[in-house]
Amino acid sequence: MNDLLAQVIAAHGGLDRWNTYKKVTATVVAGGGLIPLKGLDDSPIPRERTVSLHEEMSYISPFGQPDWHMVFTPERVVIENATGEIVSERSNPRAAFKGHVLETVWDSLHRAYFNGYAIWTYLTTPFFMTMPGFEVTEITPWQEDGETWRGLRVRFPDAFASHSKEQDFYFGDDFLLRRHDYHLEIAGGTPVAQYVYDSVEADGIRFPTKRRAYVCGPQMKPIHDLLLISLDLSNFRFIRK
Repeated sequence: MNDLLAQVIAAHGGLDRWNTYKKVTATVVAGGGLIPLKGLDDSPIPRERTVSLHEEMSYISPFGQPDWHMVFTPERVVIENATGEIVSERSNPRAAFKGHVLETVWDSLHRAYFNGYAIWTYLTTPFFMTMPGFEVTEITPWQEDGETWRGLRVRFPDAFASHSKEQDFYFGDDFLLRRHDYHLEIAGGTPVAQYVYDSVEADGIRFPTKRRAYVCGPQMKPIHDLLLISLDLSNFRFIRK
C-alpha cells in the first residue's frame, strides 16, 4: 500500500474496522439524465442497495416492480420476484453492451448490471483498492476551485466489473474523496467526472452522501449541463462478519 492510499484508508475509517464488516446497505435516491436517455423510467423512489464488502456482489430492492429485486455479480445479473422466482437473467452481462454508445437503448438487465457494479464501486471506495489484484499508483495532483487534490490511479483486475479498467480518484487535504474520473465503457467510453460531497460517518466508516456525475469535456472539465447520474445516499447500515 503506497503512502497516499494508506492515509486515505485511515481517513475513511481504517482497514481493521472495515474488515470486521461483511456487507453494507444504504438508502439511495437516484436521478440524472442517463437512465431516461437509455429509454427507461427513472422513478425517484428510495431504494435499498446492499453490497458485499469483500467480493463483488450487489442487491437492489425494489427493482422494476415494487416486489422485485435484483442480484448482481460480474458473471450474472438476475431479477427476481418476492418469492425468489426468476423474472429475467443474463450471464456474461458485459458482452450485452458490445457496440453501445451513449444513446443506445437499454433493457432492464443492462440497467441491473450498471447499477450493480456502480453501487459496489461507490460503497466500497476506497477500501476495494487494497484487495488482491488491484494496482494503485499516485498520479499528478488536480487543481480545482483553489484546492489541490492528490490523485490515485486504480487499475481493476479482469475479474471485477466497473466503469473502466483504469479510474482516477482525487482526495482533499483531509484525504477524503472529492472527485472520481472514469470512462463509461458500456456507453461508448464516454468520459465522466463524478463529484462527491457531504461526508458522514457510519459505524466508524466515512461515506459521501451526494454523488454527481457529469460528462467530462476538454481539459477534464465537467459539463454541468450534462448531468448523467445523481445519487443521494443515507441510512448506512453494516452487517458484521
